Amino acid sequence: MTATAAPRRPLTTGLARALTLARRPVVLLAAGTLLVLCILVVAPLAGLVSTTLMEGNRGAWGDVFTSRMSRNLLWRPLGNSVLMGAATAVLSTLIGGFLAWVVVMTRVPGRGVIAVLATIPFALPSFALALAWDSIFRNDLIGGSTGILGNLGIMVPDWIAWGPVPVALTLTAHYFSLSFMLIAAALAAVNGDLTEAAEMTGASRFAVARDIALPVVAPAVMSGALLAFAEGVSNFVSPALLGLPVRFHTLSTRLYGAISTGDVSRGYVLSLVLIVVSAMIMLTASRVTGGRRGFETITGKGGRRRAVTLGPWAWPVSGLAWAVVIATTIIPGLVLVASSLTRRTNDFASGVTLHYWIGGSDPSLAQGQRGILANPQILHATWNTVLLGVCVAVGAGVLGLLISYVITRSRGPKPLLGAMSLLSYVPFLIPGIAFGAAFIAQFGAPIGPLPSLYGTFAILVLAGIAATIPFAVRSSTAALSQVSRDVEESAVMVGAGLMLRLRAIIAPLAARGLLTGGVLVFVQMVRDLSLVVLLATPAMPVLAVLTYQYSSENFTQLANAVTVVIAVISVGATLLARRAEGAAQPWNETP
Repeated sequence: MTATAAPRRPLTTGLARALTLARRPVVLLAAGTLLVLCILVVAPLAGLVSTTLMEGNRGAWGDVFTSRMSRNLLWRPLGNSVLMGAATAVLSTLIGGFLAWVVVMTRVPGRGVIAVLATIPFALPSFALALAWDSIFRNDLIGGSTGILGNLGIMVPDWIAWGPVPVALTLTAHYFSLSFMLIAAALAAVNGDLTEAAEMTGASRFAVARDIALPVVAPAVMSGALLAFAEGVSNFVSPALLGLPVRFHTLSTRLYGAISTGDVSRGYVLSLVLIVVSAMIMLTASRVTGGRRGFETITGKGGRRRAVTLGPWAWPVSGLAWAVVIATTIIPGLVLVASSLTRRTNDFASGVTLHYWIGGSDPSLAQGQRGILANPQILHATWNTVLLGVCVAVGAGVLGLLISYVITRSRGPKPLLGAMSLLSYVPFLIPGIAFGAAFIAQFGAPIGPLPSLYGTFAILVLAGIAATIPFAVRSSTAALSQVSRDVEESAVMVGAGLMLRLRAIIAPLAARGLLTGGVLVFVQMVRDLSLVVLLATPAMPVLAVLTYQYSSENFTQLANAVTVVIAVISVGATLLARRAEGAAQPWNETP
């Protein structure tokens, strides 16, 4: 009996340990959050792939990659996407790096205001800058009304009004803020004592910059450039507004056109291509910035930044910095507001009116469309937009807190924690418009007893939570890092359970950081068009999609007015987040 029972003891012991481990609350929490991640992330991607492999849809792969139409369907749009990404990366790095250097390393007048203005474009909807460009530079190439310059009698060349140049410039004006914030933070970490000591040994300023400052800043420069590259590749709205009228296609506009016209299978294949391209770029960014050796810039000794003396160049440099932030922040806002008040599109000589804001139906204006503040559809869309932002912020915040707690505070099974960490990062690799296509593929038709979610508010919320999980997890992790483990360990010693600790200790103590992360998620949802452009319907409108539709139908005043509303909500929430964060930025310190 002993000889036959002995071999079973290890198995029995292992099974008992597994059952004991499975009963632990933190393991149950990890398993539950992993299941939610699978539903929100894995299932839509699997649905996207499986739909293209179904009978009758498999031919879409050949159509996209090897058919006669593949040049116009894939390869030319892919080349245009890469071109826009490269132009955005280079220009954003140059502009963002220059402003970061001015704000952090010099003493030009008003550098604190420059810093604030340089961060605002990223809080604005990307289509705000595209609409402002269209309002100024639009010419009569495609018919319809012309822009402000055209109405003043100034001829605008086609290459400035339409195509790759305006697309690249508006993308740069939006995404240079990314590079600015990353490079400014890196420059603030450069210890002035080190550079001064190097100069005292006889090193030239060029050598100091090359051997001390550049290695510290290089990871931030590369990270900002690659992030801008990825955003430029996947952006939908700027190519749609400024490129589509002259048939300048990118991958994002191609897949939107395919899906919106019913060519779903080819659109899904293009979505997968866009996901792969964006994922490769983002993983490269992660490898480049994560694989570089570290440079210790924060020590136990106090350090100071050394300001560069510009001498006679101070005013020209200051003027150029002010020109950049005025051109990318103040002028677009003024143009959008002013053009929404013109009686005829972009024509100030036609008179000023508040009709497009508060007017009733008038057949002589905008085909009878009411002003946005008197239009039930706009008011409905505003409510949907704000409610969507709040629901996604709360949902992503709770899920992000649970995920970050399990990953950083628990001692659960390593495979389980690794899977959670990976899945919480995956949405960061997926462009918004491709994510929207994935949710249509998975939830656009009934699944067993579950009805189709397409056209409902639920699919917007689920897609929003899935897309913003990486932001929520990162902000929750940062908030948890400020809560000492000793506090929680004391609660464990008096018998407090996991959920009680989360509710009574973790959440209140991390509330400030969680609020900041929630506001940032809210802003992301309010201003984002790419994610919702395929999911919103006339019965379930949101402001960003209505703006795109108004612009496409040449209702410029209405489109610009709605954009102003979105910008006010986004910038207001961003300023609230900065105030809630309560920490001074490094460039606001006195050298």
